[in-house]
Amino acid sequence: MPKRILNGKVVKKSGDKTVSVLVSRQTTHPIYKKIMRVSKKYLAHDSDNSISIGDTVKIQETRPLSKTKSWEIIK
Repeated sequence: MPKRILNGKVVKKSGDKTVSVLVSRQTTHPIYKKIMRVSKKYLAHDSDNSISIGDTVKIQETRPLSKTKSWEIIK
């Protein structure tokens, strides 16, 4: 099974080697058929602490690295 890759924007540096990435996508409302913008935050592993707030990054699914972190930054 291939690993998922998502595009997002870094909104917070939360601790050592961890960043919070906001991924937003568009979906259609099931009843009203209006296009909505839905967003979700993911904690991602930044191994060399080189990412700063506001950067656009790609994140890839990986094995669980902590209780809430199971994504890593790919460049």
